[in-house]
Amino acid sequence: MAFTRATGKHRRPSKTRRATAGAAGIAGLATVGVVGSIASPAFAAGGGQGQNNLQQSPQLREALAAPISDTLDEQAYDQALRAEQAKAESEAKEEAAKAKAEAKRKADEAKREAAAEKAEKEHEAKVRAARAAERAKLNAYVLPVEGSYVSTGYKQGGGMWSSGSHTGIDFHAGMNTPVHSVAAGEVVEAGNGGAYGNNIVIKHKDGTYTQYGHLNSIGVSVGQSVKSGQQIALSGSTGNSSGPHLHFEARSGPEYGSDIDPVAYLRQHGVKV
Repeated sequence: MAFTRATGKHRRPSKTRRATAGAAGIAGLATVGVVGSIASPAFAAGGGQGQNNLQQSPQLREALAAPISDTLDEQAYDQALRAEQAKAESEAKEEAAKAKAEAKRKADEAKREAAAEKAEKEHEAKVRAARAAERAKLNAYVLPVEGSYVSTGYKQGGGMWSSGSHTGIDFHAGMNTPVHSVAAGEVVEAGNGGAYGNNIVIKHKDGTYTQYGHLNSIGVSVGQSVKSGQQIALSGSTGNSSGPHLHFEARSGPEYGSDIDPVAYLRQHGVKV
């Protein structure tokens, strides 16, 4: 009788089972021995007949087969156990690999999000800085003639001026030197200004006015908006002038006689004169 095991969990065959199989084999052998002793005359008479009966005894076959079956069963159990262990190890490694990949994916995603957020903040900061710079530029004041200096001061006396004194300041400038608006504003006068020759008057956002005289040519028109530092004309010597230069006035109103100290005006707005 061979030992069999149902499928499912594999368990190593118990010692009791192996002992039972061994006892059955010994009992079978003992029985066969007794039978053999009783039947010995028959062996003598019949020659090899007894030997054939011994080989065909079911007890003997079972006794001889039991140890072999036990060994095969144990081998099958060990193989199944190793297979289960290998499967468990493989699944554990697979889960570990998945967990590692997921952790890496989350870390990479977090890095991308952080980088995107940083880039967005930097972009916003640059936009704000550019807007602030543009606003500052729009509100900034500059010299009307770049790199120039005052050649005739404010309220300087002399017979050249009908009022008896200089109502503005003169900036040194050769013929056709670019003339710029000192600040953003709107052109309220552009053309011949009598003693001022070709002149421009600009109204600024703070309600003050600036005037540019003795121009050789005018590049803007009345009603036009200009930016701080925008070129509006070329210097010259038109009107009551002794040579090429720029006459510059700061005024509280658009008309002659509303002049204020142009040097103090420019310095008040951050211009070094």
